[in-house]
This record gives sequence, structure tokens and C-alpha cells, in this order.
Amino acid sequence: MSINALANSPSRTAAGSKSVTAVLQFTEHTGEKPYAYAGPPPEGVPERRGEYRDHDVRIENARPFADRLSLEVEGIAVVRSPSGVGDLFDEAQTLALGHPETAALVMQVTGAARVVVFDHTRRRASQDASDDRTLDLPRPPASRVHVDQTLWSGPKRVREIMGGQADALLAGRAAIINVWRPIGYPARDWPLVLGDARSFAPEDLIATDLIFPHRRGETYGIAYNPAQRWLYVPDLTPEEAILIKCWDSDGSVAQFAPHSGFADPTTPPGTPPRQSIEFRTIAFFD
Repeated sequence: MSINALANSPSRTAAGSKSVTAVLQFTEHTGEKPYAYAGPPPEGVPERRGEYRDHDVRIENARPFADRLSLEVEGIAVVRSPSGVGDLFDEAQTLALGHPETAALVMQVTGAARVVVFDHTRRRASQDASDDRTLDLPRPPASRVHVDQTLWSGPKRVREIMGGQADALLAGRAAIINVWRPIGYPARDWPLVLGDARSFAPEDLIATDLIFPHRRGETYGIAYNPAQRWLYVPDLTPEEAILIKCWDSDGSVAQFAPHSGFADPTTPPGTPPRQSIEFRTIAFFD
């Protein structure tokens, strides 16, 4: 695995466009804390609570300056880093090769002393019954802007993953960082939209319970605010990866970068459905 500077290639389909306007789904302030069950809810309990609203949002093409984005400033980094995994749909290869190379990538980008990869999720925009890989049942792209962790759930997740080591590790700086890359071909369909961490006010972040069968997590839904800045990197290739800050114990740097998939209105008809993988990591700093 190697990391190279991104080329701002004029040959890319959308490299010349400055922005697109697309619909993103936001969470509404209601006075009640939203929740969602990641599995069947108890009998008689609704699966989710919350109100959501679509807004037309300008999404800026970040391809011309993608190599200048920073996890410390915007909460986002884009790198050229081809994967050595032959088939990211293969679970054994993904665990044996994908996890170590992702840990090495996050260490190289962030300077962390230690990185633990604790999870991964594959996504596909649609299912093709003729493809036996659908037996893996990749999840569809997320369609509501969100942050995977909160000020409460970030350290809680570290404790769940790291067990008896957690308190000592949390005495220093820790950060939860997702690493997202397309599988097979460029992500022209349903690309990733990313929020510049600097443009979000505390009141834009709506804590939402995420209830699993054996544990409770918390994410942030995002309330719409016209001051927010949204970015995307068109035609991201499998040789590239986006790193997304989901929580940082250091409040002096970007702590949260909201994100989601979105329906790009400029996507040409017949574009293959987006397929991708995201690795979830914890970075620990000396």
C-alpha cells in the first residue's frame, strides 16, 4: 500500500463543475430525542422516533482541492492509496488484509501511535438478483446526514472495544475515523457528501439513540442550517479513500464531520450502482 498525492485530473467526468444542487435529508428539532432500533423493537414499541425533512443543498466539488483537506481542520482527508485486497467482497481477505492495511493508512495520515480497526460495512446502491454476491446483503447507502458517534458515545465505544485497556488509552487523545472507498469501479452513482466540520454549530447536532439488541449507541442527526458547507469528491476511484472524523477527544481540532450518500442529479443514466466499503477505526495518539 502506498499513499500518493491526488491528481486533479481534468479528464474526470465532473472535475470541471463547481457544485451540484441535490436533496439531503436532515433531522428536525422536536423536543423529543430521536431513536432507532438496529433490529426488532420490543412489542408495541415503534421502530424509530424522529422527524426528518429534505432540503435542497449546494454541494461543492472538492476534487480541485481534495489534497488540501485535513482531518484536523475540515474533519476530512482524501488520499490516493490503492488497496492490496483482491476482492473486498471476500470476508476472509477483508479481515486478513483489509484491516491491517487500513490501520497502516490511518497511522500514516494521522501520525497516530496505534490504530485499531474494529468493524467494516459494505454498501451497494441496489441489489441484482443475478449476482450471487447479493447473498452478502450489502447495506444500501445511508440517505440521512449524520455523524456516527457523539461526545457521549465516542468514549463509550472505545471502552466497548478496548475493554481493560480503555481507561489508560482515553487518558491520552483518541479519535474514531472511518475509511471509505469504492469497490470495483468509481463511485459515480450515490457518491458521498461530506460536511466541513467548521461550518456546524453545536445546535446543528441532534443526539439520537441507536439501540442494538445488546448495547445502546448514540449518533448525531443533523439539523439543517444554511451556513453549513457540503462537499463531495466526484468519481472517487477504488484507488482512493476518504477518511472521515466521527469523534475526537481533542476539542481543539475538528471533532465531527457529518456525511451521507446522496442522489447526484448529474449522474448519467445507466451508471453502475455504487458499491463501497467503510472501515471503522480508533486512532490513539501519544
